[in-house]
Amino acid sequence: MAETLFMIHGMWGGPWYWAGYRRLFEAAGHRTFAATLPFHDIAPGQPPDPRLGCASLLDYADALARQIGELEQKPVLIGHSMGGLLAQMLASRGLARAVVLLAPASPAGILALSPSVIRSFWRIATRWGFWQRPTRQGFDEAVYSMLHRLPPTLQRDTYDRFVHESGRATFEIGLWPLDLRHASRVDASRIDCPMLIIAGREDRITPVRVVRQVAQRYRRVATYLELPNHAHWLVAEPGWEQIVAAIDHWLHAVGPAHRTIALISAGAAT
Repeated sequence: MAETLFMIHGMWGGPWYWAGYRRLFEAAGHRTFAATLPFHDIAPGQPPDPRLGCASLLDYADALARQIGELEQKPVLIGHSMGGLLAQMLASRGLARAVVLLAPASPAGILALSPSVIRSFWRIATRWGFWQRPTRQGFDEAVYSMLHRLPPTLQRDTYDRFVHESGRATFEIGLWPLDLRHASRVDASRIDCPMLIIAGREDRITPVRVVRQVAQRYRRVATYLELPNHAHWLVAEPGWEQIVAAIDHWLHAVGPAHRTIALISAGAAT
């Protein structure tokens, strides 16, 4: 069954990193859209929009909701990393027919901190006032946290396309207990569409234990798939084509009448 797929990128990213996914999904007959988050539509290496630093997850979600409202049919949301959290927020608003989460950032209530996460964000988070400034990882930080399963040449090419990210959104995800607006909170009871959650077992910035907790939160509607030879950059790591094939197979297995899928795991303890 052909679907309308609405893809949401993560931190420091852009719609460009969905190119491979879009090509294969469109060849399979689906219609695809790749969103650009507010203030991310600048050329790499250019100074960030000064408004970016204080942009909230709520601002991102509202902008995406307006784009979804212009579509002819309710889409399948596909979100990666922070985009996965935004997909959860949008699904709780009733804006998704189905949801696919790739290494998703976790909503409020799930503690995501670990040694690898702290290392990934240490330089950013220890800068006073980061929560109201644009942020960007250094190359070594990006390779350690997200790109270590890519070939070296692709690591540099990918990093060179990164733009700045909102310090406010970073704060809302990582330090949610301190966020008085509760921007990253998601009411799981409001999500009744089918959901596929995919984790890479070698992920350092969204550790697999965190993604397992996300899957447990949505166990009423969730299918969980854990990949042993993948990390965070599920959109382009070697073998990404098999991930697209798995998503497409799942989309064909669930229809509009679907309401509940058992929680499953590929070799993972839940």
